[in-house]
Amino acid sequence: MDFGLVLQTDPPASRVISLMKRAERNGFTHGWTFDSAVLWQEPFVVYSQILANTTTLRVGPMVTNPGTRTWEVTASTFATLNDMYGNRTVCGIGRGDSAMRVAGRRPNTLARLGEAIDAIRDLAEGREAEVDGQRMRLPWVRDGRLPVWMAAYGPKALALTGRKADGFILQLADPFLTEWMVKAVRNAAAEAGRDPDAITVCVAAPAYVGDDLAHAREQCRWFGGMVGNHVADLVARYGEHSGMVPEALTEYIKGREGYDYSHHGRAGNPSTDFVPDEIVDRFCLLGPPEAHIEKLRALRDLGVDQFAVYDMHDAQETTIDAYGAEIIPALGD
Repeated sequence: MDFGLVLQTDPPASRVISLMKRAERNGFTHGWTFDSAVLWQEPFVVYSQILANTTTLRVGPMVTNPGTRTWEVTASTFATLNDMYGNRTVCGIGRGDSAMRVAGRRPNTLARLGEAIDAIRDLAEGREAEVDGQRMRLPWVRDGRLPVWMAAYGPKALALTGRKADGFILQLADPFLTEWMVKAVRNAAAEAGRDPDAITVCVAAPAYVGDDLAHAREQCRWFGGMVGNHVADLVARYGEHSGMVPEALTEYIKGREGYDYSHHGRAGNPSTDFVPDEIVDRFCLLGPPEAHIEKLRALRDLGVDQFAVYDMHDAQETTIDAYGAEIIPALGD
């Protein structure tokens, strides 16, 4: 199992770079950041410095979207970083949540997202692609490689992931839901004539190592609110008891009363008081190292290839070091 570190690009960028260097020293293979231009600093500028200050770490957004930048700009940015640092980027992409809504725009349609996945990958790898009706190619790209991993929850998005993406990003660490969603992605891949096992599965969730479970829950409760945004979209689209989405995912948002993006992805988010302890425990990894190892082994057995640690809490260095000292070595068996 691989391990990634997920951060927000809060200033100063030097701290983001320092934490990514620390992660690489501790055995992490991937460095991810949020991508929301209004809320945080521009991630692709920071990626250049992360890549320059690490040796093998792969970097990318968790996640970008087709609406913030034109597709040829996104592809050219990835291809430039790859040309400079040796194909060490991954394009995590989704419909767009905070990046679009904070700017007063709606998330992209799945149809547009599917077109963007093909175009961005093709352009970044040197092939011709169509963008808004215009055929184009980046003539300077040589030996480019850009895996595109899609974030998804709902049945249509999961099916699109199976048909189009190189990897699947699932932003929660509940084994029951992981099994359900990985199966949906792999079934869609098989139906599309693709090799289901060739799709990389990345589970991303907060991890907090320590014995004070109550404190860990409060530091990670924000995550249930962030996931709740996507779940609310699914309920609006499919209905609360449609059978299209597991009730284990939809039940907890009944107490949700809106969401303030100024606290998005941050400990102490006041918009997440509705998230019960049970959901925090199910969606996150909390407790001593042994508890993390046990849950990660269960996820690995379900086909998870990477666990990406959301490290937005008051124990960032401690968590990175604990994973490097005790948890990552245990998952190498």
